[in-house]
Amino acid sequence: MLRPTAAIVSAAVAGGHGVGAFNVIQLEHASAIVAGAERAGTAVLLQISENCVRYHRSLAPLLEAALAVAAESSVPVAVHLDHIESVPLVREGSLHRIGSVMFDASTAPYEENVRVTKEVARFCHARGIWVEAELGEVGGKDGVHAPGVRTDPGEAKEYVAATGVDALAVAVGSSHAMTTRDAALDYDLIAAIRSTVDVPLVLHGSSGVSDEGLRRAVEAGITKVNISTHLNKVFTDEVRDRLGDAKLVDTRKYLGPARDRMAGEVARLLGVLGAVPAGSVR
Repeated sequence: MLRPTAAIVSAAVAGGHGVGAFNVIQLEHASAIVAGAERAGTAVLLQISENCVRYHRSLAPLLEAALAVAAESSVPVAVHLDHIESVPLVREGSLHRIGSVMFDASTAPYEENVRVTKEVARFCHARGIWVEAELGEVGGKDGVHAPGVRTDPGEAKEYVAATGVDALAVAVGSSHAMTTRDAALDYDLIAAIRSTVDVPLVLHGSSGVSDEGLRRAVEAGITKVNISTHLNKVFTDEVRDRLGDAKLVDTRKYLGPARDRMAGEVARLLGVLGAVPAGSVR
């Protein structure tokens, strides 16, 4: 069932749960993520990034497919646009049934980040769309997830107040596109930001975080947990195994098993996160 992101996140905050937010690249990803959520009996978010839109050369086809998969699910599913840097792409997405958007101006100077993010938040809120943003390093050099960069709790509080966003992605030790799960998170910093900022916190680059690290992050105050690379690795490993048969040419014979293996890992991760039980989303 297609549900607003706000409803899923609100239920997570109220119950102390995590929200699994997994990236969609092909239709098989959307099917796997929803199948995994159904197996776990929890809500989930499907995410489509601007990089993915560029890959497909268009937003609407994959977005509408993801929305259709979400609508047919037996558990609550929201569809989210991830790391969107283009304001026109936000506007295009608003014409569909998206539940939320992560607008990323983190590489801009602080004042410009605040200005444009505030405008995007105002536009989205007028259309019932929940907004996540990312606070970049002041000066806008490398973005919030560059090695060694950490979110300052005081700046985070000021940024949320100035922009009016509904959630904040924070830099606490994770990094995008990691293929090993050995990132060292700063749980004290997560707790400090959580006590300072009055909106849910988001962990990007969660593929590099161990199961125990993910559990502790949620306990410390993270609500939304973004995972992409780890699931792509699971999917690709299965495809690679299947293509060991040189006679295999039917794409369903390797994409299907990869989809199923990914679904199993999604279900497992949702258990690790203590994800939102389907029945708690109103």
